[in-house]
Amino acid sequence: MAAKIILGIWLAAVIIASFVYMSSTQGLGETGRIIIYHVPAAWIAVLAYLMATVNSLGYLRRHAIRLDRKAKVSAELGTVFCLLATVTGAIWSKAAWGLYWNWDPRQTSIVVLLLVYGAYFALRSSIADEDRRARLSAVYAIFAFLTVPFLVFIVPRVYFSLHPDLINIKERSFAMDRKMLVVFFSSLLGFTGLYAWLYNIRLRLEKLLHRAETRGEKHR
Repeated sequence: MAAKIILGIWLAAVIIASFVYMSSTQGLGETGRIIIYHVPAAWIAVLAYLMATVNSLGYLRRHAIRLDRKAKVSAELGTVFCLLATVTGAIWSKAAWGLYWNWDPRQTSIVVLLLVYGAYFALRSSIADEDRRARLSAVYAIFAFLTVPFLVFIVPRVYFSLHPDLINIKERSFAMDRKMLVVFFSSLLGFTGLYAWLYNIRLRLEKLLHRAETRGEKHR
């Protein structure tokens, strides 16, 4: 309970600080404040997909169904945070470029990433046998994550993108001042805590559902 209260206060403080304490960002003005939510969401999506891959590897080695559940939960949360990054990015795009969507390389690559992981959930839902589903899903999750560095870090830098970088490189970038850095890293920490909290809740729910399904099968 205490951890949830602390997390809630922390995130509330980040939201307030992003409007009150932090100044407008160099080169982006007031709309640049959304970076406090957009970038951490994108990074947590990558982290969650990485954890899904780690648990999938663990499943293939140990064949423990709990690792399959952990991989599934991480993939779900990764997709949630990826969608959040997509929405905040679209809002940023509208303010900066006049359009919510213009198929910039970063916008295109994130759509492809969502499709890749959408196929992961489609695969899981199409297989009834638990062990076979876990095995095939684990293999797919590993190969799916191989696309993440390519789509998130490589493609947007190979092709010209209107999206600014978080380093001070001429026209398409801006420099973070001390106040912005404090709020940014506080947000990153808060998003990480939010991911951990949601992960624990979702994993408990998966365990309860699994127990209920097991009991139901025994009574048949």
